[in-house]
Amino acid sequence: MLRKVVLDTNLYVDWLNRGLHEELLVGPGLVRYLSTVVQMELRIGARTLPARRALDQLARAYRAAGRLVAPEPEAFDLAGRALARLRQGGREIRRASLVDDVLIALTARALGATVVTADEDYEVLATIVDFKLERVARRAAAPRG
Repeated sequence: MLRKVVLDTNLYVDWLNRGLHEELLVGPGLVRYLSTVVQMELRIGARTLPARRALDQLARAYRAAGRLVAPEPEAFDLAGRALARLRQGGREIRRASLVDDVLIALTARALGATVVTADEDYEVLATIVDFKLERVARRAAAPRG
C-alpha cells in the first residue's frame, strides 16, 4: 500500500548535497507531496544557477502530478493557535523555521500524509498539534555511483 508523505526541507537538502535519504526521495512505496512552504525554504537556499534549475524542475514535476500543495487558509489560524501554545509553554517562536514547520505539519495533516523529517522541532510540535510524524536519523553520506 502506498503511503502519503510530505518530505521536510532538510531531507531534500541532505539528498542534493550529500546523497542521503535517497529511498525517501525516489524509492518505491510513497506518494510524495511538495509543500509550497518547503519549496520556499529550498528557494532561499538555491544560490547557484544549477540549484535554481534543479528546484524549478522539482517543482514542475510535483505541479504536473498535482502534488504541489499549499496550506489552506484555515491552516494559518491553526498555526497561530499552535504557536501561541508553544509560546505559553516557554518556547521561543520567532524563528521563521518553526512557523514554517507548523504550516508544513498542518498541510500534511489535511492531506492525511506523514511529515518525514530529520528535524527535532517537529517532536515538540507534535505535543500540541495532531499530525503524523516520522523522524529519520541523519547519517553518513551515501556513496554516489
